[in-house]
Amino acid sequence: MNASKTIEKTLVASPERKLEADADLDTVRQVQAGDVAAFDRLIVKYRERVLGIVYNMTSNREDASDLTQDAFIKAFQSIHRFQGQSSFFTWLYRIAVNSTLSHLRKNRLRSFFSLETIREEDPVSREVIDALTDKTGVGRETFVRELQEKLNDAMQKLSINHRTVVTLFEIEGLSHQEIAEIMECSVGTVRSRLHYAKQLLQAELQPYLT
Repeated sequence: MNASKTIEKTLVASPERKLEADADLDTVRQVQAGDVAAFDRLIVKYRERVLGIVYNMTSNREDASDLTQDAFIKAFQSIHRFQGQSSFFTWLYRIAVNSTLSHLRKNRLRSFFSLETIREEDPVSREVIDALTDKTGVGRETFVRELQEKLNDAMQKLSINHRTVVTLFEIEGLSHQEIAEIMECSVGTVRSRLHYAKQLLQAELQPYLT
């Protein structure tokens, strides 16, 4: 990704995202006014997205399902405190991510990173994909398996916060600003964590990329 696109992604919210946020705010206002059933629309809209990010953080479908349900329960219980300073999407993600981080710290679960979901435009991801395309047949399957195991091992050398930033950016495709709001840190911190994580992952995977 070139510098101009990175800056644009970091700072500018798309018109579609703005319309989505406005529509969500209208729904939230309905819930706050007593239309409890309106919350079901938010569940239907975001359940799969929340489930996806939680699963990518835990690599456990049962835990992901439970944590997703817990996130929506917490969101509903706290809905009257939502004032619209951020989008509902960001607010809900923050609840889900924080719950999952607490779960991971408490249980010290492993988090796995799938080669199938990494973004091709990232330099590190591009090297991985290019290396895979050089392999064919049985050799490729063996290479993919070994590389996946090495990638998972490398991810475990990152802190939970670093792994979460990588997941949100690489898999969810969120901007630096959105990740900062979700993780309640500065954009600079997000950039720093991504830079450190990618350096470590690239170093760990280098033997497979040459």
